Amino acid sequence: MSFDQMWADLEPVGRDRRSGGYRRYAWTAEDATLREWFAGEAERRGLDLTTDRAGNQWAWWGDPDASPGLAIGSHLDSVPDGGAYDGPLGVVSGFAALDALRDRGFVPGRPVAVVHFGDEEGARFGVACAGSRILTGALDADRARGLTDADGLSMAEAMVKAGHDPARIGRDEQTLRRVATFVELHVEQGRALADLDAPVGVGSTIWPHGRWRLELPGEANHAGTTRLADRDDPMLAFASVVLAARVAAVRYDALATCGKVRVEPNGVNAIASRVTGWLDARGADAERVHAVVAEIADLVAAHGGVVEQESWTDLTTFEPALAGRIATMLGDAPPLGTGAGHDAGVLAAAGVPTAMLFVRNPTGVSHSPAEHAEPADCRAGVAALAAVVEDLAQ
Repeated sequence: MSFDQMWADLEPVGRDRRSGGYRRYAWTAEDATLREWFAGEAERRGLDLTTDRAGNQWAWWGDPDASPGLAIGSHLDSVPDGGAYDGPLGVVSGFAALDALRDRGFVPGRPVAVVHFGDEEGARFGVACAGSRILTGALDADRARGLTDADGLSMAEAMVKAGHDPARIGRDEQTLRRVATFVELHVEQGRALADLDAPVGVGSTIWPHGRWRLELPGEANHAGTTRLADRDDPMLAFASVVLAARVAAVRYDALATCGKVRVEPNGVNAIASRVTGWLDARGADAERVHAVVAEIADLVAAHGGVVEQESWTDLTTFEPALAGRIATMLGDAPPLGTGAGHDAGVLAAAGVPTAMLFVRNPTGVSHSPAEHAEPADCRAGVAALAAVVEDLAQ
């Protein structure tokens, strides 16, 4: 099946008619549809489909237990109102690369898999790259099972509803033994390649990054009868936190974002009793990120609140020899560092030799319906990925 047909089949899944963005969350009906699509693509090509303990799907060309193999792929889930390319481009390109290799008679010397990692965005349960973190043991199984969504449903309960046994989840040694190398193709989430006039780049580093949950207590009361001097309004505290995060990010040359907030009881004419907010902080080095978070934690504590770390990823440096080999193979493709997290970073941290390919995004916008990649650049990405597979899977 062609790249265009696969893309067309995915296009309507989880798409919001009003915004044009996608809402593909882990262990939902939309997620089930995506998993069915992936299984169908594997079956269409005669690939052997396996599902690891974390629920990630692997479509193998060759016997994965004969020798450690090469895995390519990405994720299919999205952030709220996310773009079409973040994640799915890597999975569709993986299948398209195998098609291109088969068309020219290539037979791999070791197994090759296209992988679909689940819950990469963490949009439902709050922990990014949950599928790869559970697989590698970076996310404790008990903690994963206990994570809850906005409706209070646990990940374990959601898995049961989706037909996956939560008792099985945990580090999967068998799957990890099967993977000698992982290469993830992803749309660029910035404008570096557009500025360089290059269709494809090779990942060099992923910045340190993490997520923190902020709990700010207050006192519920009537908006029309409570004097300003008598109010204990946690929304004011949260507003000060948002502004302070921006100031701290500028001071330490880092990035800080408060993009999600939950207000209780969430009434127009009611003073809030509690505000739960989230801080996403990233930077070129861990010290800058921790400096931002420390300032915010002090401010939250001053308002009687608490800060809890939900996830953290250290600086990821992709294996220089592997990245250099791929860059040379692709005609000196430019190196590209990124502040965005990826499953590739989790596998690299677990000791799996890992590389990334990035496809140019002319808008420079991501996690938005405006995210884009031109068809010619998508084809260049498939060709680059096929060349990588041909070289690494001989």
